Amino acid sequence: MKTKLLSLALFALAASAACAAGDRQRNAGEQVNASRKADAAQAQKAGDHQGHDHGEPGRVPAFEADPKHLPPTLAPEAFTGKTRLAYQAVREIPQTIAQLPCYCHCDRGFGHKSLHSCYVDDHAAGCAVCVEEVLTAYRLQKQEGLSPEQIRERIIAEYSKL
Repeated sequence: MKTKLLSLALFALAASAACAAGDRQRNAGEQVNASRKADAAQAQKAGDHQGHDHGEPGRVPAFEADPKHLPPTLAPEAFTGKTRLAYQAVREIPQTIAQLPCYCHCDRGFGHKSLHSCYVDDHAAGCAVCVEEVLTAYRLQKQEGLSPEQIRERIIAEYSKL
């Protein structure tokens, strides 16, 4: 009986420690995301972006014309606000997002193959261009019924001016 109580107490203690560690990790992640967002906002005001640039005028960044096998994206639940909505949108329409160029020009700075690549890691969490572009694409597909090609044309027209 004492062994069972001791085991139960140790289990409860371990579970409590794991919860506390998870909270610390989640809080640290939120602080990192907040810091990245602040850095990205400051860099945008200065016209500079870490790992990417505005590219040459008229240059269309990389995109996949016929995506076959896309890697999984990060879980939307790991983020908040517009960033979470963007990660969720990519999960819902990955084939469309893969057919779009990313106008933070991360194809050069990070070797990304398309806008979809930004959501395979946490790059998009610190990049307003990536987030806004995905939310625009999602709206164009879901509300206006545009095809990936039509969305790409709209994205190029709108974002190539940046």
